[in-house]
Order: sequence, then C-alpha cells, then structure tokens
Amino acid sequence: MQAKDVLIEGFGRLPDLVRSAVDGLSAEQLRRPPAAGANTVAWLVWHLTRVQDSHVAELLDADQVYLGGDWPSRFGLKADPSDTGYGHSAAQVLAVAPESGGALVDYYTAVHDRTLEFLGGLRDADLDRVVDEAWDPPVTLGVRLISVYDDDTQHVGQAAYVRGVVLGG
Repeated sequence: MQAKDVLIEGFGRLPDLVRSAVDGLSAEQLRRPPAAGANTVAWLVWHLTRVQDSHVAELLDADQVYLGGDWPSRFGLKADPSDTGYGHSAAQVLAVAPESGGALVDYYTAVHDRTLEFLGGLRDADLDRVVDEAWDPPVTLGVRLISVYDDDTQHVGQAAYVRGVVLGG
C-alpha cells in the first residue's frame, strides 16, 4: 500500500459521516446551537468543508470550489475566500444558514471529489514537499493533508454529537 492509499482511505470515510450528521435534520435543526454560543451542525459541517476546500485549492494553486458556483448563497453568506470559519463569533456561527442538509452534503461532495482526484495523482515522494515555510519546522504536503483530515474528523464527530443534542438524544 502506498501512502496516498492510506490518505484516500481516510478521506474516503468522511462523506458517510457528513451525510449521517445532517441526514433528516430540518434547516432550523441544522442551525440550532446545543447551548448559547455553541457551534451548530450547519456551521461545523460548513467549516470542515471550507477548511478542506481552501487547503486543497491552495495545494492545487486553483480557485476554491466554494467560489465556482452558488455555494455562498446556498449558505446565506457572501463569497469570501478567506472565510473558513476560524475565529467566528457566536453571531457568525448562527449566520451560516444552509438552505438544507443537502446543500451541506452537496458542497462537501464537490470538495471531496476534488480532494480524491488530487490524492490519486500523488507519489510518496510528493508528501515530503514543503508547502508552508511559515512554520517551524516547515509544513510538508503530507503533514498538511493529515492536518486537514484530523480537522475534518474532529468536526464531523462534533457535528454528530450536536445532532444528538438537538434531537434530544
């Protein structure tokens, strides 16, 4: 097994987790925080997708999927490539208002498909390429991809938890 196959396997598990976090929730339930100031299912799934989208786009030196369609309007937001949710206030969390769970799944699927295409073209040696020298030590492609995967798994787990709270279970 090559390293890219491990990454493909890991990222390949995320779509089902995203779908199960939002499946059957109304638009209101998606936007309901489990407590004042807490993150919503909508924000968590939107955020994990925005982070993956922005990082993969940067690695590809390409535009983000988010900017290539009506994605921002489907979430009640403006097209801002720098807005991935980092540092959002409680009010900004609540402003992420997807039209439906389908909008979250559709956006994640588009980003996921692009991610898998990117991963499929990697060679093991590519993972050692430095992609960000602003850190000490500099960040390699392999480390960046693991960081994105780790962020995604944490946030989709949080979304599943918030789902349970919102549903009263």
